Amino acid sequence: MDPISSLIAVSVGYLMGSIPFGLLLAKAFGQGDIRTIGSGNIGATNVLRTGRKDIAALTLLLDAGKAGLAGFIVGHFLGAPFSFIAAASAFLGHCFPIWLKFKGGKGVATFFGALLALVWPVGLIAAATWLIIAFISRYSSLAALWAAGLAPITAILLGRQHAAFMAAFMALLIFIRHRENIGRLLKGQESKIGESKSL
Repeated sequence: MDPISSLIAVSVGYLMGSIPFGLLLAKAFGQGDIRTIGSGNIGATNVLRTGRKDIAALTLLLDAGKAGLAGFIVGHFLGAPFSFIAAASAFLGHCFPIWLKFKGGKGVATFFGALLALVWPVGLIAAATWLIIAFISRYSSLAALWAAGLAPITAILLGRQHAAFMAAFMALLIFIRHRENIGRLLKGQESKIGESKSL
């Protein structure tokens, strides 16, 4: 694999993924710095804590779309394998954005966006996994962990090797970013969907 093309894919993906849409939208609509409320996260869940469902929904769409868009752009110019590198790098950028001292989101929306855009069968199965686990357990974090953990396996079973590497990379980071949630799940202290203290 061409190292120059790989570097381009990583750079484009990372910079696109680093755009903190939640923070920018909240400030633009007069909601202040979302890093000072709730979990301090820049993702859609914390944006929702401002009370603005419209901003949270837009944040969700943009965070999901940036990995897929990065993959499409890079893939158009450099070819399919590099699209997965760009999408994975966008995911990395969302979790560790250079503009915010590498303190970003947990990456679940970006994870789903990358899968649905670049390898939609895997994305649909991951989304279905999230819905099933969330319905049964009412834990959003647990659902995300199950979806992330099964995505690489699904990609392998479907014969999508490059997608499997991308999914495995994102799954690893999702588990790392959710380490506090995992601790609360093990202690039975994690908040459930619909409770006043959101995930």
